[in-house]
Amino acid sequence: MDSKLHDDLIKDLSSMINDSEDYNVIIQVGENHNTKEFRIHSNILRARSPYFRKQLSAKWGSNNHSKFKRDHITVFKKSHISPNVFEIILKYIYTGEADFYKKSGRDIFEVLVTSNEFLLEKLYNCVQDHLIEKQSIWIKQNFNYVFYTVFKLVNCKKMQDYCIECMSEDSQLFNEKNFSFLDKDNLYDLLKRENLQIEEIVIWEYLIKWGIEQTPGLRNKGNDRDKWNDHDYEALKETISQFIPLIRFVEISPADFFDRVRPYKDVIPFHIYEEVAEFYYKNTMSKTTILPPRTGKFKIESNIIKPKLANIIASWIEKKDENNLPLKDKYSFDLLYCGSKDGFNPKSFRVKCNHQGPCLVLVKKKSTKIYGGYNPIGFTNTYRRYCPTNDSFIFSFENSEDTQNMKISRVNSKHTNRAIYEHRINGFNFGNAFYMKGDCVFFNNSGIYDNVDNVLDLNTSPIPEEIEVLKISLL
Repeated sequence: MDSKLHDDLIKDLSSMINDSEDYNVIIQVGENHNTKEFRIHSNILRARSPYFRKQLSAKWGSNNHSKFKRDHITVFKKSHISPNVFEIILKYIYTGEADFYKKSGRDIFEVLVTSNEFLLEKLYNCVQDHLIEKQSIWIKQNFNYVFYTVFKLVNCKKMQDYCIECMSEDSQLFNEKNFSFLDKDNLYDLLKRENLQIEEIVIWEYLIKWGIEQTPGLRNKGNDRDKWNDHDYEALKETISQFIPLIRFVEISPADFFDRVRPYKDVIPFHIYEEVAEFYYKNTMSKTTILPPRTGKFKIESNIIKPKLANIIASWIEKKDENNLPLKDKYSFDLLYCGSKDGFNPKSFRVKCNHQGPCLVLVKKKSTKIYGGYNPIGFTNTYRRYCPTNDSFIFSFENSEDTQNMKISRVNSKHTNRAIYEHRINGFNFGNAFYMKGDCVFFNNSGIYDNVDNVLDLNTSPIPEEIEVLKISLL
């Protein structure tokens, strides 16, 4: 059979979209100033869409304001669907083709929602594949909107799985609200993943809050354990019992275990709690119920910043957008120097940090704000010498959880030969803009780094609360 016959069929059907002759259905879409009216043939709608087959065959309800008759024409009002989206849907209904060329991520996503409403199964599956393969950046930039929508859609398994994968790989997408939105099956799928990029104690606390919300009788009491009785603990234990074995207790610090896990010991099966306690007392790994640490998890040895901030810094190192972060298992951040432990003086700094390769300097003063600098060439203790590099930068975060108001200042392209200054009286020195001298840390607008005034608080006290230096290595 000549394939051109099929092409001619599609061409002829496509021409009917703009041909108003013999139409008997009108679909009005959009709202406000963005509206459009489409004239359609009911036989096409019935043949292609189970939704319209039912709607066009059903008896008319007297209170149905979205569907009515006008001069023997059936009219549907779909104000929640934009004209751009409906044009894609209509072309698919008439021709079986879906054209996403030069369409925005939002329009394509709305095609997914609308194809679910109209029960267009093949288009529904096709759009899921396209979004995952071609619109991953848009999904991450609009993650909350996508997340809450796909978990309300029937049979949207591909997109749901993709959202869970994104959450497991990107700690910025993993938050309490998203966690609480998951049902049991999706939550189990998330917690069993080896590559979850979030602190285990946070996972534990989210699980407890999720369990409270899912347990009748506990929702009104919330996390106020003074109001709980033995029945409440038993009820919560039953709600989260299948998830407890998935928690990697070995990744929770002894202090966090004592303060944040132990108060809920009654919801943990006795044999698991005993083995966890033995691990903390004896540092011996259980051979039965306690799972080992998650593999490929983003590790950072710091008390100043959290992994999600380290991941943003990693994106700056690679000169990528913060919304397109590198893989979490690409770098290790190993602690070389800690001022409160090793001493706030350049000598101790140099003993720990010289000749260690690329380093990250972190400074916390007597506030929540965090300052830092990236030295890609490492510290050498060369006497009174400027060292050139194009890749150094200084930065600040408002606090250890801040992922919105961070600021970065890269070395000025005209002064890359003065990016790092080596002198024995300094611990670190980023072009005399950000440096350690004696037991103090100073800020200065030296002109070597751009927009320093926006990154560093030039009038702040020079006395640091903590200084850390982390060695950055590729894994």
